[in-house]
Amino acid sequence: MTKLSVNINKVATLRNARGGNVPDVLKVAQDCEEFGADGITVHPRPDERHIRRSDVYALRPLLRTEFNIEGYPSDDFIDLVLKVKPHQVTLVPDSPTQLTSNAGWDTKANLSFLSEVLDGFNQAGIRTSVFVSTDPEMIEYAAKAGADRVELYTEPYASSYAKGREAAVAPFVEAGKVARSLGLGLNAGHDLNLENLHYFYQNIPWLDEVSIGHALICDALYLGLQRTIQEYKNCLR
Repeated sequence: MTKLSVNINKVATLRNARGGNVPDVLKVAQDCEEFGADGITVHPRPDERHIRRSDVYALRPLLRTEFNIEGYPSDDFIDLVLKVKPHQVTLVPDSPTQLTSNAGWDTKANLSFLSEVLDGFNQAGIRTSVFVSTDPEMIEYAAKAGADRVELYTEPYASSYAKGREAAVAPFVEAGKVARSLGLGLNAGHDLNLENLHYFYQNIPWLDEVSIGHALICDALYLGLQRTIQEYKNCLR
């Protein structure tokens, strides 16, 4: 069954907007687990505009499900991940100033860099995932670099879904087949929501995990967190 990892960055954004500790990021993460989430994702950025490094350290001993830390592999990020030792690290090619992830890695051009970084994480026993587009060559070079999984960047699917879902999902199905043929695990994330997630899952049922934050937290404002998590889980059945 495809796992649902809840990205709690937006909860931290809300907390940071006012100062203090409301909402409590640690409690929300634990509540997500209690309500059925299979994992928690965080994306600490250098400016700590949402998740802080202190949050990452505090979350690790509290979580009972899988902990996924994503980010650009700067020296500080690598040090954080190696100290915390989450279940999974997801490498994204974001610059420090980016608002959100908006592209996958050029794994061919960055093969040497990614190979070195991934080797360090693999030696530490941390499962590795690399954020990529649907380009088969990018997936192939992620495998060459030593990744355990790839995470497909799904914003193009989400933005095209309303125009024609068959055409929107087609390149992702092919990318998923390429990943599977190379022995890579398969994750997906970015702009997946209650409208488009089930169709994506129906067409790629061998997905290992989806990581969803912004849409899920927005839905929780209307539906409540517990019901929202169950609705997303229902999309993966």
